[in-house]
This record gives sequence, C-alpha cells and structure tokens, in this order.
Amino acid sequence: MLRLRLEKILEEQGHTRYWLYKRMQISYTNFLKIINNETRSIRFDNLEKLSNILNCSIDDLFEKIDEPEELP
Repeated sequence: MLRLRLEKILEEQGHTRYWLYKRMQISYTNFLKIINNETRSIRFDNLEKLSNILNCSIDDLFEKIDEPEELP
C-alpha cells in the first residue's frame, strides 16, 4: 500500500502543515484528507504542486507500507 509521507517531509524541512496549506491553494477539507492520508486518489496537478512546493521528486512524496492482515 502506498501513502504520502508529507508529515515526515515537513518535519525534515522545518515546515508546518499550515505553511503547506497556504501554498497549496486547495480547500481545507481536501488538504486535510491529503495530509492525513484519508484520500483514495489525488489529482496529478496536486502531486505536482506538492513536489514543487516541497522541492522534492514525486517519488519522494510516497512510501510503501505493509498492508495490515485482514481479520477472518
């Protein structure tokens, strides 16, 4: 499973969620879904914005995590 690693990148760069939100120019509801990894899809233009604002590659925005085992 893939997830965005925005919190880690922000921490590494010394920025806050608010700093990123002001630069993204999207609704606060959509921003929260993205930053909290509560969205199942993300627009390409938003990925590009994140990459440009955070000065990193698209690949750097994601991390692969093991999916939790499903309970029977």
